[in-house]
Amino acid sequence: MKKFILPFVALALIYSCGQEVVTEGGLKKLNGGKYGGGILRLNSVEDFRNLYPLDITEEGSKFIATQMYEGLVKLSQADLSVIPALAESWQSNADATVWTFHIRKGVKFHNDECFGGKGREITAKDFKWCFDNLCAASAHNQAFSLTFKDRVKGANEYYQSTKDKKSIAGGVSGVKVVDDNTLEISLENSFAGFLNILAMPGCFLFPKEAFDKYGEDGMRIKAIGTGPFILKTIKEGEAVIMDKNPDYWAKDADGNQLPYLDAVRYSFIKEKKQEFLEFKKGNLDMLYRIPTENIGDILGDLDKAKENKPFELQVSPALTVFYYGFLHPKAPFDDKRVCLAFNHAIDRQKIVDYTLKGEGIPAIYGIVPPASSFETKGYNFKALKGYTYDPDLAKKLFSEAGFPNGKNFPHIELQINSGGGDRNVLTAQVIQGMLKENLNIDISIATLPFAQSLDKIESGQTLFFKSGWVADYPDPETFLTLLYSAHVPANLSDRSYVNAMRFKNAKFDSLFTLAMREVNDKKRYDLYMQADQVAINEGAIMPIFYDEVYRLIQKNVKQFDVNAMEYRDLTRVYFIPDPKKK
Repeated sequence: MKKFILPFVALALIYSCGQEVVTEGGLKKLNGGKYGGGILRLNSVEDFRNLYPLDITEEGSKFIATQMYEGLVKLSQADLSVIPALAESWQSNADATVWTFHIRKGVKFHNDECFGGKGREITAKDFKWCFDNLCAASAHNQAFSLTFKDRVKGANEYYQSTKDKKSIAGGVSGVKVVDDNTLEISLENSFAGFLNILAMPGCFLFPKEAFDKYGEDGMRIKAIGTGPFILKTIKEGEAVIMDKNPDYWAKDADGNQLPYLDAVRYSFIKEKKQEFLEFKKGNLDMLYRIPTENIGDILGDLDKAKENKPFELQVSPALTVFYYGFLHPKAPFDDKRVCLAFNHAIDRQKIVDYTLKGEGIPAIYGIVPPASSFETKGYNFKALKGYTYDPDLAKKLFSEAGFPNGKNFPHIELQINSGGGDRNVLTAQVIQGMLKENLNIDISIATLPFAQSLDKIESGQTLFFKSGWVADYPDPETFLTLLYSAHVPANLSDRSYVNAMRFKNAKFDSLFTLAMREVNDKKRYDLYMQADQVAINEGAIMPIFYDEVYRLIQKNVKQFDVNAMEYRDLTRVYFIPDPKKK
């Protein structure tokens, strides 16, 4: 851990001004046994793509942006429940169609040149502007379809009006400013999960002044929000450094100013082995995902260490599905028998056991991961008829589709992205072998940088591709929305960020739409299950495994809770003095 070393301090120093206790490593002792200060050092194996809230489409950018931006609400890092952020309280009417939010007073945007150097106080008008902007057509707006589209009154109409260059006066009719600190949002239909939507990056608050000064392109690397950290330095491909926001609005229960940390530094070491080495050297404070080939050794070493473990291991089932996508409008994947044959030709259990070394759960259900939190609300995963490993059935389906023993099947390429360690490549090679063995087809593998791979997938240039989806919020809807046809653009060349498979099925859409409007969780989850089964029957995607979170944390890092979404809120993370230096 990098610390502010005070060479003239032996053990601790008490400043006469405020009696502030500073430890040897420069940490300040706070109320309640916590400590302030220090730089948290994290790493991403992929470069971030975009920090503009409306154009955040992958986890790397989301992790970074979440530390600088906030919305009306956010998720708890401990249990993923919805908690207050810039709205200190809210209420809805009986059928959850009208939501009223009471915005905190005294919260300020980060200091920036767009204000003349000094940040200003936020009001409900800022949210009105941001939500109107969220519903405006733009090549940089990838958030509308997952947030306000088909949900908020007037959102669709306003989007179309901006697309036609005839913006409706007054913006989105369902978003109203009651007064400077009160905002009202009206929905088209009942939607009990609306707060989850408001926790997504597309609903982050940012100032119009920044948008006007830097534009959508400029805000890719310019983040001005209200969050606990302020963007200090960006060196793309090398590092992102964020300093503590000294004017942050939040304090903890003991009266300590948040955040506890002085800064956060993200590096971009691409190789997992090198990343692991840096963690072992103490140059990183957290390692997300252990290199596959090291899992057994690391778990064995930790078990042997018993009480004197060198670091902490965090393991949790993840709300993540790792899958291969088919581009359904194009041959050969316009025939569902081909998609089903691919699904039955692979042995998911073998992939998890031998390729992933147990780091995952075979995707033998549907697209929704088997989370216990979903199961307790009525999502009966075991009742779904998922994909079994059945080479004979795969061959039969392939023959019926016109490709007996692989004859006449066109050469296709499996596109995967670099980064993420070796498991992308290893999994692709194993599946390549299984498809050859069971369907007698030759598939090549193309590895592209993540951003380039994503661009090709979203623009409909890739027939068969590796992908994955991490829940935006803890609800089955966030997975099933991937297959909702309302997300598919009219033209194949237009970007399709959400439903990149461009899957369309009227029965699925009907069930999904009914579920979105259902307030009763049990009924809603039953409808989602039915939609999931339709997707399975139609060969919508090729789920491989449901992920698990394996994290290594340095022993002096506290309150870095693990959760099923790998949702990171660093506001309350802190260091304790290094026990080795006692």
